[in-house]
Amino acid sequence: MKGFGVFEKGKVGWMEKPDYVCGPNDVICRPIALAPCSSDVHSAMEMEGDYLKNRILGHESIGQVIEAGSNVKDFKIGDKVVIPCTTPTWQHPDIQDGTHQDAGGLFTAINFSSYEDGTFAEQIKVRSADMNLAHLPDGVTIEQACMAVDMMTTGFYGPELAEVKFGDTVVVFGIGPVGLMAVAGAKLRGAGRIIATGTRPDCIKIAKEYGATDILSYKDGDLIGQIMGLTGGVGVDACIVAGGGFEALNNAIAVARFGYGNIAMLDVVAGEASVTLNNMYIAGFLAHKTIRGGLCPGGRKRMERLLSVVKYGRVDPSLMITHRFNGLESIEPAFQLMVNKPKDLIKPIVFVD
Repeated sequence: MKGFGVFEKGKVGWMEKPDYVCGPNDVICRPIALAPCSSDVHSAMEMEGDYLKNRILGHESIGQVIEAGSNVKDFKIGDKVVIPCTTPTWQHPDIQDGTHQDAGGLFTAINFSSYEDGTFAEQIKVRSADMNLAHLPDGVTIEQACMAVDMMTTGFYGPELAEVKFGDTVVVFGIGPVGLMAVAGAKLRGAGRIIATGTRPDCIKIAKEYGATDILSYKDGDLIGQIMGLTGGVGVDACIVAGGGFEALNNAIAVARFGYGNIAMLDVVAGEASVTLNNMYIAGFLAHKTIRGGLCPGGRKRMERLLSVVKYGRVDPSLMITHRFNGLESIEPAFQLMVNKPKDLIKPIVFVD
């Protein structure tokens, strides 16, 4: 089979791999729709390791089953399926102690384009299919479902990690696709005021549609000062960092309320040997502010819940799609869009004929 991936750090292109062998708990799909992600760029251009040599990229996909293992009970050939980016084995005992994302080791649930080849290929193999796949529901478009498999589950994880409560004042740093979904998720969890930081007009427009009540820009001055000014010097109840790296993380720590504030770190800090926290903001670790980070949840039930949110009109994640391509070969220019990040880009999607 043919796939688009990384040969070594900084070198991407098309490669040939053997066709998959379907295990008893697996399914093999043909791709229907694929979406490049900033994480693909991190993997190809910023990270390195043996696991990222000759590796097919991709983890956002909708597929159609072309082969199902003997133990697979809920999915059959011809089914259109939603494939989460996070696909654990669900059989490791560590799941009984903690999060499924790290059962058996760090990031072990992120198999696509790390432990195994990713989805930018003529075939996609999904492990533990009955536990990981979801059927594409009636009333949910392929575009909406493709935006749910990573962007929606990751963005919604921000308000979950930050424990957003009814009436909370929330700030979302960065309104790319993950930040936009964090805004939507915060609204659904009952946030009152939702402050979003960003400068791109298309992102600002959608952030307001998703529930942002205030938009701030670093171009108008120090973000910490602006946020503290909006909140009368009190700060916010919950912060979600969806862009800006550790600088944004420090800003979040600074504006989180003393004795209460929760901070969710969703942004991937790649290519940095260390991260420095401003001691004035953390008040010598005596401020009772909580920082949480983690890999987005996966699995079938998570995906079914998100798709229900979409189906019944609570949020439309397809509003984030700004660029559309056709044909598997279009993965390459779509990926380059994510590398170059033109100002009108939020998310691309590739429809595979």
